[in-house]
Amino acid sequence: MRIAIVGADDVGRALGASLRAKGHIIVYGIPEPERSDERNTKSVREALKGSEAVILATPWALTEALVCEHATDLADKIVIDATNPLNPAMSGLALGFLTSGVELLQSQARRAKFFKAFNATCVGVLARPDFPEGKAAVFVAGPPGPDKTIVMRLVGDVGFEPIDAGELKAARLLEPLAMLTMQLALGRGDVAFVMSRRQPGKDHATNGRIMAVQEAE
Repeated sequence: MRIAIVGADDVGRALGASLRAKGHIIVYGIPEPERSDERNTKSVREALKGSEAVILATPWALTEALVCEHATDLADKIVIDATNPLNPAMSGLALGFLTSGVELLQSQARRAKFFKAFNATCVGVLARPDFPEGKAAVFVAGPPGPDKTIVMRLVGDVGFEPIDAGELKAARLLEPLAMLTMQLALGRGDVAFVMSRRQPGKDHATNGRIMAVQEAE
């Protein structure tokens, strides 16, 4: 699959390296491609041309403007939003609970097919998603159907366990989860959520799922 990654900083590079290793064609799109040392880097518009999927890996201060500018270029494409709508002070979210950053982006590029994923994942974990208890989980929010199946498969290609979090509005929970991930990572290094399961019906303590936080060694 040809995938355009908008943004070539740490998150974009880590995702691109993992997806390229799985045989995907990766094109980076940034406003000034001549200043990048990452191979196969083009302008955002050129990167989007011919791409089947797009990953947004830009600072939030740039993301909204980029989506508005390239709304036509994003039409009919799968767009995976890996950003978080941080406030200018980087101290919290600028949006939340009644809406989410990705819902705002969807409203500005209505013909694109938006999904939320990778936003609550430490950069170091993107390169090393395996933990003693299993693969780190990545939660995916977005509409059900074939496009979501593709997004879930791409999450698996990066090396994570994809977890279907529901419709796009579930991003209202996933974006605050990113803030919790940042808080947990302070002084601990890379952390990740690993999904543990028990078979229902065994006894009163075995129903449902248990979420474990794992620290990188």
